[in-house]
Amino acid sequence: MSVGRPEAPVLIDQEGGRVTRLKPPVWRALPAPRRIGSLYGVDAALGLEAAALNARLIAADLQELGIDVNCVPVLDVPVPGSNDAVVGDRAFGGDPLAVAALGKRACEGCFEGGVLPVIKHFPGHGRATVDSHAALPVVDAPLDLLRRSDFVPFRALANMPCGMVAHLRLDAVDDRAPASQSARVIEHVIRGEFGFDGLLFSDDIGMGALGGSAGARAARTLAAGCDVTLHCSGNFAEMLDVAANAPPMTDAALARFARARAALRAPAPFDRAAGAARLDTLLAQSGA
Repeated sequence: MSVGRPEAPVLIDQEGGRVTRLKPPVWRALPAPRRIGSLYGVDAALGLEAAALNARLIAADLQELGIDVNCVPVLDVPVPGSNDAVVGDRAFGGDPLAVAALGKRACEGCFEGGVLPVIKHFPGHGRATVDSHAALPVVDAPLDLLRRSDFVPFRALANMPCGMVAHLRLDAVDDRAPASQSARVIEHVIRGEFGFDGLLFSDDIGMGALGGSAGARAARTLAAGCDVTLHCSGNFAEMLDVAANAPPMTDAALARFARARAALRAPAPFDRAAGAARLDTLLAQSGA
């Protein structure tokens, strides 16, 4: 890990498109994941190459800054009628199998660049009709439909070392608590049905989907089974509240963190200029 402390990973959301923290003119403009999904629809092999190459290029940028964890890829599967402001072009597309395949290659590109990926947003944010930054989305689809669609990419990539759980209510499993604060969703769906045993982060607890103080939000996510709770506002008073209410990591969480850290490896040799030129060529050739 970076910053000279292996117990202190540095995270970022560098997805590409509208969720890009490192922007031009200092850093390259990054394609939205949907553009890569569109390329996959034209030529699957080229789309898979682009997914890995884009992730590898992002990892090279992050490595220079000492950032060793990128919260990508988005594995959500948008459906007609969902809110484009929530997921939209942040997703590779609406085909669960294509999302799984592209997500896998994006993870591989991260690993090759010495950065850990964080698959998100368990158990699937693609049906959200409201933005969880402002309010709590409710997914009321039946489980059999979710298993055929939304759940598919998360099951396929359940062997990844890190994942993030969303602030949304999954009524088919728990109609009272957001997934990030639901022991039923985390235990029975994420850990159970998906078989995910990686390090599980909450989404940012400062989002409007949750209620209560920052400390209470943190405590509820950890009590439900998240290994790590994310508080991203930088509000110092809230940080103190979170620290006062967050217990030490459990032995299980520490073991998952150790496995995630062990999955991090030194970047392989890489020609960034050639890689960027190749990615541009792929996207241009596809018409995406």
